[in-house]
Amino acid sequence: MEELLLHLKESLQGDLFTDQTMRILYATDASAYREMPLAVAIPQTAEDIQKLIFFARENKISLIPRTAGTSLAGQVVGSGIIVDVSRHFTKILEINEAEKWVRVQPGVIRDELNLFLKPYGLFFGPETSTANRAMIGGMVGNNSCGSNSLIYKSTREHVLEIEAFLSDGSKVLFKDLSFEEFTEKCKHTTLEGSLYAQIRSMLSDYQNQERIKSEFPKPSIDRRNTGYAIDILVDTDPFTAGGDRFNFSKLICGSEGTLAFITSVKLHLNEISRYPSGLLCVHFYSIEEALRANLVALQHGPLVSELMDNYILSCTKSNIEQAQNRFFVQGDPAAILIVEYDGRDEQEIRHKAAEVETYMRREGLGYYFPLILGADKKKVWDLRKAGLGLLSNTPGDEKPVAVIEDTAVDVQDLPDYIAEFNQILSRYNLYSVHYAHAATGELHLRPLLNLKTKKGNQLFKEIAFEIAKLVKKYRGSLSGEHGDGRLRGEFIAYMVGEQNYQLLKQIKHTWDPYGVFNPGKIVDTPAMNSFLRYAPDQPNRTIKTVFRYGRQHVLQHAEQCNGSGDCRKSHLSGGTMCPSYMATRDEKDTTRARANILREFLTHSPKENPFDHPEIKEVMDLCLSCKGCKTECPSSVDMAKLKAEFLQAYHDANGLPIRTRLVGWVDRITQMASYMPAVYNWSVQNRLVGKFIKRIVGFSEKRNLPLVGVISLRKWFERHDKPVYDGSQIKRTVYFFCDEFTNYNDVEIGKKAILLLEELGYEVLIIDHAFSGRALISKGMLRAAKKLANTNVKVFASRINSETPLVGVEPSTILSFRDEYVDLVDEHLLEEAGKIAPHAMMIEEFLWKEFEKGNISSADFNKSQKVMLVHAHCQQKAWKLQDFTEKVLSIPEHYHATSIASGCCGMAGSFGYEKEHFDVSMQIGGLVLFPAIEKKENGQVIVAPGASCRHQIKDGTSERAYHPVEILYDALKKEEGTKSIK
Repeated sequence: MEELLLHLKESLQGDLFTDQTMRILYATDASAYREMPLAVAIPQTAEDIQKLIFFARENKISLIPRTAGTSLAGQVVGSGIIVDVSRHFTKILEINEAEKWVRVQPGVIRDELNLFLKPYGLFFGPETSTANRAMIGGMVGNNSCGSNSLIYKSTREHVLEIEAFLSDGSKVLFKDLSFEEFTEKCKHTTLEGSLYAQIRSMLSDYQNQERIKSEFPKPSIDRRNTGYAIDILVDTDPFTAGGDRFNFSKLICGSEGTLAFITSVKLHLNEISRYPSGLLCVHFYSIEEALRANLVALQHGPLVSELMDNYILSCTKSNIEQAQNRFFVQGDPAAILIVEYDGRDEQEIRHKAAEVETYMRREGLGYYFPLILGADKKKVWDLRKAGLGLLSNTPGDEKPVAVIEDTAVDVQDLPDYIAEFNQILSRYNLYSVHYAHAATGELHLRPLLNLKTKKGNQLFKEIAFEIAKLVKKYRGSLSGEHGDGRLRGEFIAYMVGEQNYQLLKQIKHTWDPYGVFNPGKIVDTPAMNSFLRYAPDQPNRTIKTVFRYGRQHVLQHAEQCNGSGDCRKSHLSGGTMCPSYMATRDEKDTTRARANILREFLTHSPKENPFDHPEIKEVMDLCLSCKGCKTECPSSVDMAKLKAEFLQAYHDANGLPIRTRLVGWVDRITQMASYMPAVYNWSVQNRLVGKFIKRIVGFSEKRNLPLVGVISLRKWFERHDKPVYDGSQIKRTVYFFCDEFTNYNDVEIGKKAILLLEELGYEVLIIDHAFSGRALISKGMLRAAKKLANTNVKVFASRINSETPLVGVEPSTILSFRDEYVDLVDEHLLEEAGKIAPHAMMIEEFLWKEFEKGNISSADFNKSQKVMLVHAHCQQKAWKLQDFTEKVLSIPEHYHATSIASGCCGMAGSFGYEKEHFDVSMQIGGLVLFPAIEKKENGQVIVAPGASCRHQIKDGTSERAYHPVEILYDALKKEEGTKSIK
């Protein structure tokens, strides 16, 4: 097989990977399943897909189509060749504005499609919680719905045509057919002709029709994805008089890549609503109360009605980003129902909301009814969409498991169904999370199970069957939108009856007689508790680490990643995570991939040091340690922390590279350079000498190296004439953190920061302390960084509090006190580190809080005008501190600052300097940041708090970026006595 795969690889225009690393990364999706594939193909053309089909058929192996890999039922896990179309099949092929349709390739992302359609006043309706990375091919495969399915139904209702390859490699186009066209298709002697003939024979049989209509889920349930959609086809012409035209696209939707390989999809579009809307976020004392209120809400014509229970709401508290989106939550409700109503104007929306509140209160339902309008609505939806990932935040091995999370019943049956559901779980002493689509009778219900144990593994199956019986009692659907896959396929025969199940098997065999397309899904599935990520009762190993991981160990922290793929969003969706994936669009460069490779080797490595694997190093290579995942990953996976931990352990086994040592001890290097600043600065600026230095170190020759100041900031401060205050003149005393970069490189910025504080009436103190250790942490020299952290905590423990804060100008260094130090210092210093953390502030945060207290005012600054574009530092964003920069720059009366919607700049400390990373670094900068700067208007000033960001902006655009303190210092009223910088 190895030789055959090599020949196949040579014949493809795209890529074929057979190495262990890539196979590990594609062995899982967002489900509980894991199975090592034979290979991973990244086709570039339709001809590549056709060649893969021919190869699979000839060699009796399977193809598993895949887009974003966010399937929850194991749909894209298998032992064959994973075919990932997310890299190259991303084109929007054609749009017809008048007829309101668009034709796209399967790798087009749902939200990006709607960005493209917005100027036309059109959009594609179904909106999954994963819409910023979910791709049209996957939405077709699963027949995805989303929160707005009350209005826009499922993907099936919007698919007009599908172009695909059949299992013999032939091309087909599925579309609406008249009776005559359908009859003509049945006469063809091709595989396509046999599909039409077979479905005609099957669905023309009266007994089959009656069994389908009586045993499939109720037609009143819009969300029904049980098996293949023959219950939909039986209602079409020619089988039902007056029915919709026959279209095999309806069968392909929800078929999970088991029948054909899609190459393009024609979609119906809706007009964008001109009306505003508001979210009525009703708080309840119980789930039961919320479900009864849902029926009341539905009587008033909502667009959406979504449920979040207390479990998920509690998870949002520990996520930095989502904690800020809880602004509308009062207390600790058992559940919140998010109901959206629209109207011609705000007055009509308020009237509707008030009417609903009146009806609910009359029934004794709900106790708090906030109405959210305008831009704040997005925060509410972001909180709701984060639900899936947030569930992985649960510490320990017991997690809310996707097993019965996709059941759908008639919405009128939902309160009774959930009551019985919870009675079943209580018999097992289990609790379930409740959230999602109350409007359409589908709640995502996840019991807490430990799949690492035999008991948990067995409960996984027992609970699934118990709930399957309950769903059948209500004639519901075991899958509403997440699909059957291998999770629910085992129960389909029970759900629809054995004879109907045989019809489904006939369809699969007719379409795919050789088992080419994604076998073991929907029909003939293996036991649903086999091929799981975790082997039951596998021995736990103790892995020594330098960092602490709260109530977890390092493996459990990596396991928090549930595969939801939030790290696969592109730069068009905004945010920071994950910059390397945004640039390369390679699964290997996602946060998910890094978590997967860590989980694999920390679980299965035979080595005493389980980090000692080059495969981990390969996948970690393009992690910029930007900290975007710390905030934006709903599971709060801190990959920068995990990378540093890995690097320390890998260095232990393989030694410390010279460049790593030099970068890690950059403070020592620059300290030596500061003794001869003129010589050093001449050397790095000289074309030949500088080129030689960069080549020796391993830096890109295209980079400009940082210069050192003619005097260090500490020395300047010692010589600096401090203000002489009497007690009444000092507003506060602050300690200034003189980090290694500000002390030696950005001395002028440090001076202006100190003078700014002094001119504003603050006593500034600099004491002897260690440098931050930022470079040591990023390079995995954690034990050395730990010593510096210990020293700094000891030095500042007795000095820093709410009255005397610690401020700094370099985000990555001052925020070490909030971030890494609390997990890095010795145990006996943990309490002190925790006390310092909230009072270690970026200078912008400090100044803004002082402004809010009235200690600083616009009157302190001149009345000149300035317009600024701000690029915030990644670690600043990770702690949601970027708004402070924009706000503080707007304190002067005629100053206006606007944030650039950029993620990571691409430099990330030494990352962008390293020759092997230079191209990716510039690609990242070129996504949003560089174009925004190049389009700036005359007179606009670029502001960036981060030193590495300013260097990247200079190298990428030739524009100078200023630190906020430079702007504010220059804006001070220059009265007599104001100090100049010397």
